[in-house]
Amino acid sequence: MLALQGDVREHRQAFERCGVPTREVRLPADVEQVDALALPGGESTTMSRLLRVFGLDAPLRERLDEGSLACFATCAGMILLSRRILDGRPDQLAYRALDVDVRRNGYGRQVQSFEVDLPVAALHDDAPFRAVFIRAPLVERCGPDVDVLATVDSRPVLVAQGPHLALAFHPEMTGDDRLHRLFLQRLRDNAVASAA
Repeated sequence: MLALQGDVREHRQAFERCGVPTREVRLPADVEQVDALALPGGESTTMSRLLRVFGLDAPLRERLDEGSLACFATCAGMILLSRRILDGRPDQLAYRALDVDVRRNGYGRQVQSFEVDLPVAALHDDAPFRAVFIRAPLVERCGPDVDVLATVDSRPVLVAQGPHLALAFHPEMTGDDRLHRLFLQRLRDNAVASAA
């Protein structure tokens, strides 16, 4: 868990309910100790600043560039992983690990927050996933290697590329751990494929 800001505790509890031990990543040495990293929601410009202040920017960028770190990214985490932030500040980090262009707060401000039931075929379950959108990023473009797993009004809100799963919403706020489990299953599947 990137533990600088956001719903760190809620994500930790969700992964622990899935039977996975977690550790908090706050320092550069912590980045080398994890195989996968949850990038929680929060405020993306603040997270960019904190990543630099705590010396995490370079080691995180290196691990992402070499493809040795899988990420579960929600809301601000999706913005951090994106190729381009259309309305970002000049000093804002975009790690380019996901071939998507995003617009911060694309679904509106805090007062325009909403919830919606999303069908997610990748869950192999007929029950929709209740998605909570709070100042959510809007995906304006997806590259050809990005798998769109769920949409709202024809706009991608749940995407996968390589080892990464990114969500424009907050699954940790619902008590429904199916998307956390989906990420873990994708990690297992990738490990099996790599070993074959």
